[in-house]
Amino acid sequence: MYQGAEQGADYTAEAPTPFGLGIHHVQLSIPAGTEDDCRRFYVGILGFTEVQKPPVLAARGGLWLRADKLEIHLGVEEDFRAAKKSHPGILVADLDALAVHVGGHGLVPEWDDAFPGMRRFYLRDNNGNRLEFLSPAS
Repeated sequence: MYQGAEQGADYTAEAPTPFGLGIHHVQLSIPAGTEDDCRRFYVGILGFTEVQKPPVLAARGGLWLRADKLEIHLGVEEDFRAAKKSHPGILVADLDALAVHVGGHGLVPEWDDAFPGMRRFYLRDNNGNRLEFLSPAS
């Protein structure tokens, strides 16, 4: 049985493997020429820091971003379509403060209470990609 399938499951519990798995980064697609708009959203609003890409990869466009333990790579995709359903789930220490902060920039968090044990909201980035921000419920 799926570990989270039983009633009252702890959706925040770790599930160790012998491989020590973790995520280095998540990649999202962006249309060509939107890097400056992405900087305004991810760096200017969300507080990420831009990471210099290796020269061989920088020639492809896009940008790499880092904040705390999270890295997001934005890669140019010729036939870009925003991710409407798929998304990174980004853990946040103070979800309410982030919601107020993004609201101050004219963004409207889309709150969703359908994840037991978690509080979360969704935002769309400047290109329409879905982002989920969440933290364990108290």
